[in-house]
Amino acid sequence: MRFGMLINLKKCIGCNACTVACKSQNATPAGINFNKVKKYEVGTYPSVKLKHMPMPCMHCANPTCMAVCPTGATQRSEDGFVTVDANKCIGCRACMTGCPYDARHFLFDIKPYYEGQDFTPFEQLKQKDYQKGTVIKCNGCMDRVRAGLEPACVHTCIAGARFFGDLDDPNSEINHMINSQGATPFHPELGTQPSVYYIQG
Repeated sequence: MRFGMLINLKKCIGCNACTVACKSQNATPAGINFNKVKKYEVGTYPSVKLKHMPMPCMHCANPTCMAVCPTGATQRSEDGFVTVDANKCIGCRACMTGCPYDARHFLFDIKPYYEGQDFTPFEQLKQKDYQKGTVIKCNGCMDRVRAGLEPACVHTCIAGARFFGDLDDPNSEINHMINSQGATPFHPELGTQPSVYYIQG
């Protein structure tokens, strides 16, 4: 089993609901978003359109970030989740250099979200495993998925642009959609074998 995600760029409206849901799920410190939505323009004036490109961690089957990690802190589970063990991470940031998708963040400091205030009970609970001087990233909502739930970004997508499922099952809905709509991963030529596919807009 290898979990993966499909993002339909024809449906994405750039609302950033996925970004907010991810931040809520992981209580990431201020300035750190695991689920980014890039905005860009296509066309020439006056026929110009604003496009959106959600950029989560790609949870690659052949992750370059793991290949360059000197301590084994970056790991890939059997079901396809790429994670960081904070207790093994030495903060060298080699993985950040090795990731071509800008999916990793260095914790220079861990501060309350609102300056001058104490950590909220929610922050205390959700940030207990974060360690200053280490790298953090999206873990694919691994605990939610293993409990039978969808990742928070998929569950909250108001446009229905995200789908989640087993890439190893040829009969799964996600594989049917990938094959029928010609979905492709981002920069497949890099050889990382991303587990996130896009239906082009």
